[in-house]
Amino acid sequence: MKTTFLSFILAAAQWSVLAGNDSPEDYVAHEWGTFTSVQGADGVLIPWNPLETTKLPKFVYDWSKPGQDRLPAGVLNPGSKSALVTLQRMETPVIYLYSDTERTIDVTVRFPQGLITEWYPQAHDIGPSAFPPNKLATALDGLVRKTGAQPRFTIASLFGRKGIPDSRIQWKSIRVLPTSRHANLAAVIPTDTSGIHYFAARKTDAAFVRVKTPDKAAPATEHEKFLFYRGVANFKTPLQITFTSGNETNLFLRNTGTDELKHLFVLAIRQGQGKFIYEDRVPSGQHVYAGLKSGEDLLPLGELAARISERMSAALQQEGLYRREADAMVKTWRESWFEEDGLRVLYVLPRAWTDEALPLTLQPRPREVVRAMVGRAEIIAPSTEWQLLKQIVHYSDGDADERRQAVNRTRQMNLGRFFQPAVQLVLGSHPNREFSQAAWELLQAATKNDGDGRTLAAK
Repeated sequence: MKTTFLSFILAAAQWSVLAGNDSPEDYVAHEWGTFTSVQGADGVLIPWNPLETTKLPKFVYDWSKPGQDRLPAGVLNPGSKSALVTLQRMETPVIYLYSDTERTIDVTVRFPQGLITEWYPQAHDIGPSAFPPNKLATALDGLVRKTGAQPRFTIASLFGRKGIPDSRIQWKSIRVLPTSRHANLAAVIPTDTSGIHYFAARKTDAAFVRVKTPDKAAPATEHEKFLFYRGVANFKTPLQITFTSGNETNLFLRNTGTDELKHLFVLAIRQGQGKFIYEDRVPSGQHVYAGLKSGEDLLPLGELAARISERMSAALQQEGLYRREADAMVKTWRESWFEEDGLRVLYVLPRAWTDEALPLTLQPRPREVVRAMVGRAEIIAPSTEWQLLKQIVHYSDGDADERRQAVNRTRQMNLGRFFQPAVQLVLGSHPNREFSQAAWELLQAATKNDGDGRTLAAK
């Protein structure tokens, strides 16, 4: 009887501990970010590399300055994001934390089909990465080999720091500091004259986060209003866009995924004016017709951006973001989303899709997690492809003056950071060595500094 009673008590205690560990704690985590892809009129995604990415403050970490004596592993290398040609650019995910009391948590984001390329604050672990071998241990291994011995292991392998083999980022022992009690930290978080879009994300009521860097040689403490990371990937997003009968004003939006797509904004901008239409949802496996009537209901750029900004903020709030979070996201991307020339579709990615693409783990578990990711499908329209083809031909066949004119006309197309995939699209249907060489020469000429301090890709 005593044995049975004791077993019952032990089992009950064990269940209590397990249940307690799994119980959510009284804090909230909200996240937003974007995935940008480029496609032609056939709906096929184009591998691309932006000529210039959205600038970040100098204090943000990347693989050219990863800290902690880390070394990039796998396909990563210094300055890697600008060198990687991929289907997706994961841009500016930020994770906000809310708590009425101070607490300590761990946050891990895995990216199975992608690579994380930038981050802040400093991460405890990020991969794929490696560490240089211990110098003393390496020297001892050399002495051992000189004796003729062939051990099955090395001394360096016993004492060296272990790298991270998979693609993930982990912040450990994050201190969550409520703004109401730590308002003075607003003067401590870092600032910089570059990367102004980064700072718009701070305009929320989220708690401050404090991270102590794991560098024993030079420990430091970093503060921010969120956890930031971004990267690249090679998977397909669940929206396919095609034209009907070659008409660029008639689009079919097809949901190729298993979950409903919501809040779709079809947007066309050209020479300081544009228009947009809104589609509430596209069920899984179905499509909707989106008609942008040519030349009708065009709005000046300022009015267009104001209208669509309000609608986008409302859509993000419906997905669970707080008003200030939604406004911060829209402000961060307003210039790129709503003011750049081009044809694009913006839409909210399903939560299930986000959780599969970017598994997120928070320990201890919060009582609420919201993840709002926006897909941006940039479309190289047939007319754009045709215009670029003509300029490549003029550049290839013309004299010096005709080449200069081709460069100027190409600049006027305002392709910005989507110039490279547009050239790639043209070359796909014209596989000729000399033509390809002329196309890339035109790209280089058109993206040189034009005298105002900016390149074509930065506009």
